[in-house]
Amino acid sequence: MTGIWPGDVRCVAMLTFDIDGPSATLNRNPELEDQPSVMSMGEFGPNVAVPRILDLLDDLAIRATFFVPGWVAERHEGMVKDVASRGHEVAHHGYRHEPPATLSGEGEEAGVLDHGSEILERITGARPLGYRSPSWELSANSLDLLKERGFVYDSSLMGNDIPYFVDAEGGRLVELPVHWSLDDAPYYTYSPVAGRTAPMATPQDVLEAWKWEFDGAYRLNRSFMLTMHPHTSGRLARLMALEKLVNYIRSRPGTEFMRCIDVAERWTDSGMTG
Repeated sequence: MTGIWPGDVRCVAMLTFDIDGPSATLNRNPELEDQPSVMSMGEFGPNVAVPRILDLLDDLAIRATFFVPGWVAERHEGMVKDVASRGHEVAHHGYRHEPPATLSGEGEEAGVLDHGSEILERITGARPLGYRSPSWELSANSLDLLKERGFVYDSSLMGNDIPYFVDAEGGRLVELPVHWSLDDAPYYTYSPVAGRTAPMATPQDVLEAWKWEFDGAYRLNRSFMLTMHPHTSGRLARLMALEKLVNYIRSRPGTEFMRCIDVAERWTDSGMTG
């Protein structure tokens, strides 16, 4: 065992995709529903990018985790079934991309959790065991509510760069930490009508940034958690950059790609079991 990983593994990489569609845009500003251009940019994700991403993952023989808001799943049931049928994990991402910290209280947050779980279970036949909060904004009640509902892990916090345990009422949850430096949105998002006008990075710039992040994780035997949004990273040049990144990671001995649930279910106080 190499440090916290089993066997000869030096670094576990997790590719994750948040299939927000237009839900995040609508949650921030419902008036944008009447703006066809910005809505179509969101719908590109489930309609065009997800099938393209699934084919790429098949070609690369990688199983990933897809976090899906219930509102998106209701409108794209066939897509969600396709994700699950190809062996990927379908995990919880709210209903209409509501950050728990913005909800009115524990009752409303619990209702969103239950509604989203019911939708995903109805479509896939399996209740989601993983959760990522929209915009990575948990409330003071979130971990307790997740534990109460039998979730195995959360992926919203930034307290480490390897999995770790977080306390909740009734026990612990595995935390699979994230960070903005490994999220595509800060690099690529450009939407003037939504007030997002920072200059876009090129796919080459992002590829180099993520290579550096992986090199650090590999050197110190940490994990590599990449967060992408199909409507953002599913564009052609950006998807090519992702393919180059995967091949770069695979060029280093002792790396392994895993779904979030497979890491979380095997995580212990001393690392991941074999």
